Amino acid sequence: MPSAMFLAVQHDCGPMDKSAGTGPKSEEKREKMKRTLLKDWKSRLSYFLQNSSSPGKPKTSKKSKQQTFTKPSPEEAQLWSEAFDELLASKYGLAAFRAFLKSEFCEENIEFWLACEDFKRTKSPQKLSSKAKKIYTDFIEKEAPKEINIDFQTKTLIAQNIQEATSGCFTTAQKRVYSLMENNSYPRFLESEFYQDLCKKPQITTEPHAT
Repeated sequence: MPSAMFLAVQHDCGPMDKSAGTGPKSEEKREKMKRTLLKDWKSRLSYFLQNSSSPGKPKTSKKSKQQTFTKPSPEEAQLWSEAFDELLASKYGLAAFRAFLKSEFCEENIEFWLACEDFKRTKSPQKLSSKAKKIYTDFIEKEAPKEINIDFQTKTLIAQNIQEATSGCFTTAQKRVYSLMENNSYPRFLESEFYQDLCKKPQITTEPHAT
């Protein structure tokens, strides 16, 4: 259940409300909220990193798992701003973006995109058929638990296509959701406190030389 803090700060995939008052108390309140947001972000990020392995893939060793979860350097994080694909290609970046979408109550978009990526890699016709029906039930049909925002015509076409499922069943819908994320959620992610925090270079303090 989303926390009351997130309900108050973000809603309907929109940016944070910056209309708070001014003054020392307001500034202190904003800083406290910022710290709380970052803490919540990190707990969400940890969850997505630990649950980001693809279905059917063997578990990695502790050593490789440790390397996979390494926090990116500021330079690596800055690369994510160059293209949306750069963000999605990074395991840490993808987990961070999922955590961000969850905070905006839009996580169904990235979950649908990931389900489509997994679907396209499926070779078995039997598995293709069962996965197609699950994706349709979870994301496409009316009042689906994670219903995505696509037009009625596309939904009707998908309903027809899954009767004889092929790897291209969801191509049109996936492209539309990708475009939606790239043009709306992605720019807001780049402006988020969490992403800005990742891009900050640690300040190096030097001792003044004695004269």
